[in-house]
Amino acid sequence: MDKTTLEKINRFTRREMTEDEVYTFSVILCDNDIDRDCERFSDEALEELSAGFVGKTGISDHDPSTVNQTARIFDTSLVTDENRMTAYGAPYCCLKAEAYMVRTDDNKDLIKEIDGGIKKEVSISCSAAKRTCSICGADLSTGGCSHVKGRKYGGAVCHTVLSNITDAYEWSFVAVPAQVNAGVTKRYCEQSKLGAAASSDTIAADEELRRDIRRLAYFCAGRAAADIASVSAGSMNTMQLIGLKKSFENQLSKGRTELQLRTEDVSEDNTSEFSMK
Repeated sequence: MDKTTLEKINRFTRREMTEDEVYTFSVILCDNDIDRDCERFSDEALEELSAGFVGKTGISDHDPSTVNQTARIFDTSLVTDENRMTAYGAPYCCLKAEAYMVRTDDNKDLIKEIDGGIKKEVSISCSAAKRTCSICGADLSTGGCSHVKGRKYGGAVCHTVLSNITDAYEWSFVAVPAQVNAGVTKRYCEQSKLGAAASSDTIAADEELRRDIRRLAYFCAGRAAADIASVSAGSMNTMQLIGLKKSFENQLSKGRTELQLRTEDVSEDNTSEFSMK
């Protein structure tokens, strides 16, 4: 650990910590690609989140209790991979954060789980004042439009663009994040490895979607349905997998809010709060 890193950490401590006292790791908080709920952050939103998440605490499953605090972000950066394109045709960009924990007897097992890849996936909670339709540009925070998320119009997949970030609350370790690429990582430490890592990530994410689809189909209609869904999903691309998974989720969660991205209208300023899992 270099001196600059330790200085950044000590901005948030009551006393100066030594290198032996802290554990650091990198985490991808979110990106500009279309997620499992057919939503994405604008590039401007990523910049706002980059500034907003410095100093924010890390917890588990978005449980905002003091005893649940595990880590804190001490630095952030935006990483762009010009060799990788998003689903809507723009260069891929992600928000990378550097986090630290104070080594204690209580968290030594958590540190082992992070190093071992068990505790990896993360999501963020933030507040976005604007939600825009990618097809027509309608402000969905104040009204709506006729376009349906996940459906193609003129070859372009309709999705919601999140922008005007007003606050960043926390980030959490979760089991299944809405954003496929969010999680603890070493992939973005070396720029030269970005392209190969991205390809590997996409394959792994699609396989995870296929497992989710089989499980959801089983709960919807039994083993035979799960087998049929598994065969169908085998030849689907990412966006098709997302759509199929969403259809099964809707069958299981009628009358509930979206599984992975919760929006809650604030009457005074039309701000929506998001929990990206």
